Amino acid sequence: MTDQEFFDKFGKNLNNEQLLAVRATKGPVLLLAVPGSGKTTVLVNRLGYMLYVSGISPENILTLTYTVAATKDMARRFESLFGEDISEKLEFRTINGICAKIISHYGRIIGKKSFELITDEKLSGKILTDLYVRVMDDYPTESDIKGIRTLITYCKNMLLTEEEVKKLGEDEGISLWEIYNGYNSELKKRSLMDYDDQMIYAYRMLKNSKDLLAFYQDKYRYICVDEAQDTSKIQHMIISLLAGSEGNLFMVGDEDQSIYGFRAAYPEALLNFEKTYKTAKVIVMDKNYRSNALIVEMADSFIQKNFNRHEKHMCATKEASSEISCLSLDSRKAQYKYLLEIARKNKTQTAILYRDNESILPLVDLLERENLPYRIKSADMAFFTHRVVVDVINILKFALNPMDPELFMKVYFKFQTFLRKPDAEKMCYIADTKHTGILDAAESLDINKRILGNVRSLRTHFRNMAQESPSKALSRIDNYMGYGDYLRDNNMDDNKLFILEMLAKNEDSIQSFLDRLEELRIILTDRKEEYNSKFILSTIHSSKGLEYDDVILIDVINGVFPNRMIKDFKTATLQEKKDYEEERRIFYVGMTRAKEKLTLLRYNDEPSVFVSELFPKEKKTSSKTKAGTKKKENVLAKPTILLKKKKPKVVLEEANVPDNLIIGERITQPRYGEGVITDVSWDDDEIPTKFTVEFDDGNERVFMYPFAFTIGMKIVP
Repeated sequence: MTDQEFFDKFGKNLNNEQLLAVRATKGPVLLLAVPGSGKTTVLVNRLGYMLYVSGISPENILTLTYTVAATKDMARRFESLFGEDISEKLEFRTINGICAKIISHYGRIIGKKSFELITDEKLSGKILTDLYVRVMDDYPTESDIKGIRTLITYCKNMLLTEEEVKKLGEDEGISLWEIYNGYNSELKKRSLMDYDDQMIYAYRMLKNSKDLLAFYQDKYRYICVDEAQDTSKIQHMIISLLAGSEGNLFMVGDEDQSIYGFRAAYPEALLNFEKTYKTAKVIVMDKNYRSNALIVEMADSFIQKNFNRHEKHMCATKEASSEISCLSLDSRKAQYKYLLEIARKNKTQTAILYRDNESILPLVDLLERENLPYRIKSADMAFFTHRVVVDVINILKFALNPMDPELFMKVYFKFQTFLRKPDAEKMCYIADTKHTGILDAAESLDINKRILGNVRSLRTHFRNMAQESPSKALSRIDNYMGYGDYLRDNNMDDNKLFILEMLAKNEDSIQSFLDRLEELRIILTDRKEEYNSKFILSTIHSSKGLEYDDVILIDVINGVFPNRMIKDFKTATLQEKKDYEEERRIFYVGMTRAKEKLTLLRYNDEPSVFVSELFPKEKKTSSKTKAGTKKKENVLAKPTILLKKKKPKVVLEEANVPDNLIIGERITQPRYGEGVITDVSWDDDEIPTKFTVEFDDGNERVFMYPFAFTIGMKIVP
């Protein structure tokens, strides 16, 4: 088949960049594909082009995808276009799949059976639990074990050294190296390997056996990699070995959509592609066919603020239709009633997107109470076994059962009473002997008067709590009993308390609240997908690769999304900066899921650096209404439409003061000329205090906000 015949039959609708990518079959090629640019279409057509036009044997082509589901989808897409006969000859695999093949092959060569892959999570969970108990001297929750698994995966995929693992453990507040090393030793002792070991072993085999490597390099002369921004460091190293320095490697991805840092995603491989492969060709598919032009424009402007990315812009192909809106609600709490009202009236495909699974639990509770239909993607039960949630449950249970020694020993040290463990154990013994409440038993101890006073105060709190509504009880736990201070002192996530408070509002008693938590856990565990429901709840991570007519982004507040703020970029570590850039990428992915309509929720009681960038609030000192501002509305009010317009020329110097400062934004200063904002310092209310500008002449200067703008500095449009 000739080139022209192929495209007449299969590729009539491909644009110039897509045609260029399909024809790029030789040498190392990096295809940077923005959201909605048709990368899967290109991948499938390129495979067909290689077979029918370039005459490449299907046995010499390996197509790697990120997940098993993506592998099946790619194979299905190819088969629907080119037929079943030729499709069966192509090899679509995950990287773990090809690693399993390499390990099995190597075992046959040396005459040894390879380690067995551990697929039973109960077995690995038992190993990790035993290690955790021994190392941490505490019994882990299910959430703790899930967190340990994630950290181990990260360590192996990033090939961290012992010192790096120890440092990571220090940052996370656990003895990670002891657990990590013990886990690996136990697996080897049992002749087992996990999925991450599978890749490490395959890499070592390829690296150490020239014959094995030569075999697979000869077999897979053409390698295609989808979602390359999500693959890890060890995965990229395996791909690099298989392809060779000048092999026929076609890597498709977009570092702007790399959002799996916790799984060791390694977007640096895309950024360094041209350094790694000297003869590399880079193709950019920058046309978005998914979203209306206003969404594309705003999303592109937003992601430009990241530094570690290729220089590219996303372009719209659809006309501007529904404007992007930003709805101001009185509080974060008010969002759930607003979303419930949308669910009641919803008739179009609407996706509620959020960063963390727990954000949606209060809405799920309301939807279940009203028996409203909804579809939830990849509900994660980790919230119910998170240490903070387990603590609160135990505290509430102890309020109802003040003679339970097991509950008391789990929580007594979390209220800052300074009670020692031996004294706590004595109190349990005395209470059991005298059949009294455990906190009453403190009267029989010979302890410091201050500590006794703390215990008496705690006893009063528990007695009052037992008669209170769960909402009041949670407020007491957080604000008056010292548990909130305990969380903050230990750098633990107190956002869980907010979610619990929202769930508690609909219950009258502590016991009914505890029962409801268990009901919700069971509902979400056993729930069957309602594929026909048009009201969709999803994390942004689970929505990646999908698209929805309408999207509402919620909980975009500092400390939740982005989950960690950087006060001073000058003193921030490299890892902190990388993490912050990933938060921006997650938000960008969320924005670009919307086809027609995008709505952001803003809360008057919570600051949001991301929302403020896109929709600066109106200045209180100004009597004029700026484009892009929003008056305060009640919870069920319709959102005001916010258009992205050019800023009007102003006469008063005060009007030149921007509402927020954005790193990467250009400014002009009467004395020094134009430059770029490279660093911003904020106060506790997220208001800028000072900022650094690198001018075009290379000099860097620090200015005070807002003074610098009142004397002539301006943002360059």
